[in-house]
Amino acid sequence: MIFGGKKKVNRNESSLDSIREKTDLAVDVENLVVKYKTSEATVEAVNSISLKVKKKRTLGLVGETGAGKTTAMLALMNMVPNPPGVITDGIVKINGLDMLHLTSAQLQTVRGSEIAMIFQDPMTSLNPVLTVGEQIEESILLHQKVTKAEAVKEAQKLLATVGIDPKRVSEYPHQFSGGMRQRVGIAIALACNPSVLIADEPTSALDVTIQAQILQMMRNLKDENDMSMILITHDLGVVAEMCDDVAVMYAGHIVEYGTLEEVFNNTKHPYTEGLFDSLPNIHKRVEKLHPIQGLMPDPSNLPKGCTFAERCPYATDKCREQEPETFEFSEIHRAACSAYRNSDFRIRRNK
Repeated sequence: MIFGGKKKVNRNESSLDSIREKTDLAVDVENLVVKYKTSEATVEAVNSISLKVKKKRTLGLVGETGAGKTTAMLALMNMVPNPPGVITDGIVKINGLDMLHLTSAQLQTVRGSEIAMIFQDPMTSLNPVLTVGEQIEESILLHQKVTKAEAVKEAQKLLATVGIDPKRVSEYPHQFSGGMRQRVGIAIALACNPSVLIADEPTSALDVTIQAQILQMMRNLKDENDMSMILITHDLGVVAEMCDDVAVMYAGHIVEYGTLEEVFNNTKHPYTEGLFDSLPNIHKRVEKLHPIQGLMPDPSNLPKGCTFAERCPYATDKCREQEPETFEFSEIHRAACSAYRNSDFRIRRNK
């Protein structure tokens, strides 16, 4: 489904095709490193992560607040705020395009038309002095050769697509509820029919009923438009409902990666185990939950060795001294945990 009929091609798109590599991957990231450098400290936000998203699949990016999830996704769009942020290493390709070596004009074309992002807080991501229609139209006018009148009609169609009365196109963000503002944010992200959609905690500020509606709508739109999606969340229930693959992130590292079934049913990393054990189980009543003890380390002063060692029930002295080794358990399932040097090692996840 392409909104408003046949998509009008931006004049920069033909030049992009000449430098695009042929691939079946929507997202291909290798050894991405992002740091925030200030006069006082260097924050190691993203530490050599690699991930791949096949076309039409959804990846769930899971982890605690401060793990580096949002920074990693901003890097995918080459939108890390600089200063103080800087991408110091790595390869990032979206639909075969090398995002870290495109010109400013090329990036302007790619953002929106090929990759777009739904931000976490719609109240702060929307401009309070522009109508919602104007904000949707801005993206359409930037990427497509259409008149102002055509852009208005496209904006109305998009509002209808996300379940908002098109007549509200001239209203301002403060006139919408939280759930409706999030729908507006989705409409803006979908304005140019991107093939890759990043959703940053899209339901975290919404009540459960509205969450379900937003997630169902996102699933339907993804399927209708053949999009790939990366869903940033800390909610494992949302991951189970929405995702095909899962990447678990801790202190800027991806500590476990695999299909939904592998990560949920054959958990390998102690941190992933801790996330699951922290959840209440309706089938197994207990007096107390089992939260992960301690706090995530300061990203401006990461410890030597495994960054999870101080919170890990299986940690040894070697874990605190040496970088964790990555072990592969299937074609894509892997975990960064040196305990698997012992072939008999098994985590004790509470099912």
